[in-house]
Amino acid sequence: MTRPFRFGFTVLGVGSRREFIEQCRSAERYGYDVTLAADHLGMPSAFPTLMAAADATERLRIGTLVLNAGLWNPHLLARDIATVDRLTDGRLEVGLGAGYSRWEFEAAGIVWRGFQERVRRLESTINQVRELLAGPGYEQDRQLREMYGLPELTPSQRDGFGGYGPPLFVGGTADAVLRVAARHADIVGIAGTYHVKDMPSGVVRLGTVKEVEQRIQFVRDVAGDRAEQIEFNAVVHLVLVTGDRRAAAGRLVADRLQTMTEDEVLDSPFLLIGTEAQIAEQLREHRERLGLSYIAVQGPFMAAFGPVIERLRA
Repeated sequence: MTRPFRFGFTVLGVGSRREFIEQCRSAERYGYDVTLAADHLGMPSAFPTLMAAADATERLRIGTLVLNAGLWNPHLLARDIATVDRLTDGRLEVGLGAGYSRWEFEAAGIVWRGFQERVRRLESTINQVRELLAGPGYEQDRQLREMYGLPELTPSQRDGFGGYGPPLFVGGTADAVLRVAARHADIVGIAGTYHVKDMPSGVVRLGTVKEVEQRIQFVRDVAGDRAEQIEFNAVVHLVLVTGDRRAAAGRLVADRLQTMTEDEVLDSPFLLIGTEAQIAEQLREHRERLGLSYIAVQGPFMAAFGPVIERLRA
């Protein structure tokens, strides 16, 4: 079964309230489906940003891409998920990840753990949030709720988290994270960055189409019977509309992507280069070959990618 496309854009920064509202409304006019907020120090706080996006638009869904599970207490996270989902009439999608930036943990005064422990924390957070969203709430506040006739705080949606909350998004590249995604997630994001072997930790490259194909097949194999229920996502790091895509790829290899060949750049699901028609065709091919139907572009490329959405919708 071929899934319909869905399109999102990330919010990496905000200027004025008016500018942000216009950005979200412009995205809605282009046909975007989701506004996505990250969870990094120095960037806008995710849930307030998403509430503002929902208030500014009529149909845009909102999502986290992705919350760092190591920075969140599951009880406080479940409270925020339920609140935002209810106040947006069920438009929330919850993205969770294991975290990868050591300096953020240290700046926040939170102990940095090894990779396997961070992955265990991710899965534990998913399980705890699911139990909290399932109810029946806290016994300690039952008397207060009954006294004032207060409703129980539960999400509007009952699709993700085992049928108790909003759709769950989990993304990554490593086997350990993708196993968690295959077991629990409604949406699986195939992360685009890979460490370059024998190079310092900050040196990364973008994944090739063959690597993405292998990662998606890995998820499908682990997911088993639920594989067909999973929606697959990729985040596009560059949208470059040009009449000469090979020349543009050559410049990128020379200037910024020296670890990749021109053909790898042109085929990568994380880079979209060419005319609007060529980009649209590339997305169709990746959907057919890989199953990538949910495409998110980084916020600075929202307007450039908008006409491609209009072309695909038509």
